[in-house]
Amino acid sequence: MTLNSNVISMLQTIVAMGLLNLVMFVWMYATRIPAMNQAKIDPQSAQHPGSLNTLPSEARRVADNYNHLFEAPTLFYAMVIAIVLLGHADQWHVLAAWAYVILRALHSLVQATFNRVMLRFALFALSWVALGIMIVREVAAIY
Repeated sequence: MTLNSNVISMLQTIVAMGLLNLVMFVWMYATRIPAMNQAKIDPQSAQHPGSLNTLPSEARRVADNYNHLFEAPTLFYAMVIAIVLLGHADQWHVLAAWAYVILRALHSLVQATFNRVMLRFALFALSWVALGIMIVREVAAIY
C-alpha cells in the first residue's frame, strides 16, 4: 500500500504527539522523584489522586500537563485516524493537525515552566480551533 504525502504527514502528527507525551513523562519523573525525596514522601503514600498536592508547583505543573495530554489529545488521535482511514487527508487537514501539535507543545512548555494561565488558556483554545476545523471538515465530508 502506497501512502500519499498528506496521509504520511497526518500520521506523523500522531507520532509527534507521542514524542511530546514521552518528553513530558520523563520531565514529570525527573521533577517529581527529587521533590518527593526532598519532602520525605513515601511513594506508597502517593497511592491516591491528590496525595502529591503538597509537592512544589514546579513538580506539580509538569505532572498536571502530563495528565492533560490524555484528555483532548485523545480526540485528536481518533480524528486523525478517522480522516486517514476515510481517505480525506488533504493539505487543510495536514495544516490543522500540525497546528494542533505545535499549539499543544507550546501549551505544555508554558504549563511546565512559568505557567501563565491566560497564555496557557489561549494556546489551549487555539488548539481546539485547529481540532474543531478538523472535526467540522470531516463531518461535512461524511454527512
